[in-house]
Amino acid sequence: MALPSDFTLLQVVPELETGGAEQTTIDVARAVIAAGGKALVATRGGRMTARLEADGGRLAQMPVQSKNPLVMLGNAARLVDLIRSEKVSLVHARSRAPAFSALWAAQTTKTPFVATYHGIYKAKSGLKRWYNAVMTRGDLVIANSDYTRDHLLAEHGTDPEKVVTIPRGVDLDRFNPAWVTPDRIEALKTAWGIDASDRRTRFVLAGRLTRIKGHATIIEAARRLRAQGRDDFLIIFAGDDQGRTGFGEELAKAVADAGLGDTIHIVGHCDDMPAAYLVADVAILPTTVPESFGRAAVEPQAMGRPVIASNHGGTTETVVDGVSGWLVPPGEPTAWAAAMARAIDLGPGQRLAMGQTGMNRTRQLYRVDAMCDATLAAYERVLKMRDAALPKTGVGA
Repeated sequence: MALPSDFTLLQVVPELETGGAEQTTIDVARAVIAAGGKALVATRGGRMTARLEADGGRLAQMPVQSKNPLVMLGNAARLVDLIRSEKVSLVHARSRAPAFSALWAAQTTKTPFVATYHGIYKAKSGLKRWYNAVMTRGDLVIANSDYTRDHLLAEHGTDPEKVVTIPRGVDLDRFNPAWVTPDRIEALKTAWGIDASDRRTRFVLAGRLTRIKGHATIIEAARRLRAQGRDDFLIIFAGDDQGRTGFGEELAKAVADAGLGDTIHIVGHCDDMPAAYLVADVAILPTTVPESFGRAAVEPQAMGRPVIASNHGGTTETVVDGVSGWLVPPGEPTAWAAAMARAIDLGPGQRLAMGQTGMNRTRQLYRVDAMCDATLAAYERVLKMRDAALPKTGVGA
């Protein structure tokens, strides 16, 4: 069964600023349009809106990021109107607060509903578990890794037949070393204050400036490496604080207090991550809580760079320890310092060979077109199930 010729997808996501759920929203919208359908995204908006619209998608701007019950009810009414006016075929929610509004609207209009379980949501009470379970109440749940699938089955007792694992994909046209021109790499080096004569091994930590990304672990690991007399490395923190300035200031102070101003550069948001990974020799993902998938561990591998990642969550599926990178206990600076020293001492040739292995594996397992094909197949499956459940009419019915 193929998607109907008049297929219209409505995805609901809090915002389109940056992140894995947001990038996947853009990727799937592009795939639906390429298949001849229409793609709408209900969201507060953000810097990725231009990319959505350039691909032919349409923005339906509304405050779906809000957790205020009255605003959520208002969003549900707005979504009902949108579903009816645009003849939406299927609703796909990608976050919990918007999922409530989207589910209510889908049920009101009898529209198929799918949700992607993008994260490992904590639940310390029955109420919070009920809140998280909204992602499992539709026709189908998509888990972005086997780790996520195992979690939601254990947490919510969901029927395994209702859950499908679709690993997040990487745009291998965008994340392709062959397409990154030298001027893009040089522009980033200049912006980040890296001198042409600097031969230090460069580590890049790509991620929002939040505690869970593990920046503090790396600052302490760097301090220990310097205490051992090493000055042969440079660390880049590439990511913004998304308005949470307090933690960014705390990191800057920690770097200064440790005397690491010439070793750790906090460079803010980066729009050109393919070039950023080519500036790097090694990517690091020191998350202190498990990532459900860990796009920042897969994208650098697509660019031929080995990865050091925390040994938990989805990264245990995407990084092969000792083969495409190293897995290290989270929150343990001594272990991280040792892993970084090992990567430095490996030298450019062996790092390149390890990066090539990771690139080949990523191209085999984590292609964005494979993710999109599997997602569209999931949509087809849901539509087929809905059609089969409709009462039959006509002679003998």
